[in-house]
Amino acid sequence: MKRQNTITTAWQSLKRHPLAYNAVLVLLTVFGIAITAHIAMALGTRHGMRRTVPDFTGLRIDDAEYYASRRGLHIVVNDSLYVPAYPGGMVLDQLPKGGVDVKSGRKIYVTINSFKQKMVPLPYVAGRSLRQAKNMLEMAGLTIAELVYVEDIATNYVLAEFYGSTEIAADSNLKVEAGSGITLHVGLAGGEGVAGVPRLVGRSLFDARSKIWESGLNVGRIDYDEGVTMLNRNDARVYSQSLPVGGRAAYGTAVSLVLTLDAEKVARSEEECDRAAQQLLDEQARADSLADVEAVQQRAAEQMPANRTENIEDEFFQ
Repeated sequence: MKRQNTITTAWQSLKRHPLAYNAVLVLLTVFGIAITAHIAMALGTRHGMRRTVPDFTGLRIDDAEYYASRRGLHIVVNDSLYVPAYPGGMVLDQLPKGGVDVKSGRKIYVTINSFKQKMVPLPYVAGRSLRQAKNMLEMAGLTIAELVYVEDIATNYVLAEFYGSTEIAADSNLKVEAGSGITLHVGLAGGEGVAGVPRLVGRSLFDARSKIWESGLNVGRIDYDEGVTMLNRNDARVYSQSLPVGGRAAYGTAVSLVLTLDAEKVARSEEECDRAAQQLLDEQARADSLADVEAVQQRAAEQMPANRTENIEDEFFQ
């Protein structure tokens, strides 16, 4: 009580000095505003209310939502993929990753496995060039299962199109699962021919396969380094191809690939690939030069009169 009277007396005494009184009021007001702002910020940002994000990958989406709600988190399905090896509705990936500390109420974005692959219209590509057919199939979300070369005057033009054993007609109006492979019968004049092997090192699997088909070759075995999964395969790059860059191969030959996530391994392979390609070009250039010299000598020999040849021999032996 005595302390309260002392504070009241001091406050009344302060009022008799307007300048000091107003200064104290300003200071108290600023202090009050600062305290209020601090409390509001703490409530707004949930200061001190942190949560460790669980690893939801491998859980079904309904289980992930249940466990997230118990921890004050919210699951948001951001994307979906179709991976036949996994059950439908399973969480394949998440952001933020498991083990990260976040504020309560944070949204966790997940990618789930689709229950069924979507169906897409199968375009009719017979009668088009191989490049056009490949582009049409890729735009439809499909791939090439195999290029089968058939003797025909129209080299690298699609003669027939098959889904499995079923030949596709112009009026088929067939829908197939996205990602399905389509077999193309392609013409080849004379029944023989060679294709140039493209550089595939450094490319993604999608780009490498597209380049292989465009060159008139087939995709062979696909292998991956350790650490490459169904979820990060799009980030992997080719570091080994079974046929040398710039070499020649019969149309329809299969090219096998090995992919990795190791950027340094890819860079080293690119350097080796460039050196091997340059060496091959140099060898071909030397072979072409020798062939040109032999051709010139042959033409000169054919054009030289027989009596001139005899004179040269006589002069030599004399």
